[in-house]
Amino acid sequence: QVQLVESGGGLVQAGNSLRLSCAASGRTFNNYAMAWFRQAPGKERAFLAGISGSGGSTYYADSVKGRFTISRDNALNTVYLQMNSLKPEDTAIYHCAVRLGLGIISNPSVYNYWGQGTQVTVSS
Repeated sequence: QVQLVESGGGLVQAGNSLRLSCAASGRTFNNYAMAWFRQAPGKERAFLAGISGSGGSTYYADSVKGRFTISRDNALNTVYLQMNSLKPEDTAIYHCAVRLGLGIISNPSVYNYWGQGTQVTVSS
């Protein structure tokens, strides 16, 4: 059974940093793209960052470019999201996802597996 489990969320003040982790189990995803999304109350799930299977390619949404960094450790079957210079508008539930295909795509509908999410709250 495939599971993605996010961790690392919490309450932080604006300007601070958090590092999210997403550990996969049940199968390896070394050959597949993984991504981070977030969903704020009343809003649609939004793509933040994606990384190729090898980790050699990354892609970011404009809203987080320069502040967030995605990385992965295939030996641990884990993907990370380093979030710096956090803002109150970054408050949301953060989800990781895996797409059983090549290439990084921002459309959430093409992702096959999702984690349950971790809450990130940024106070002003």
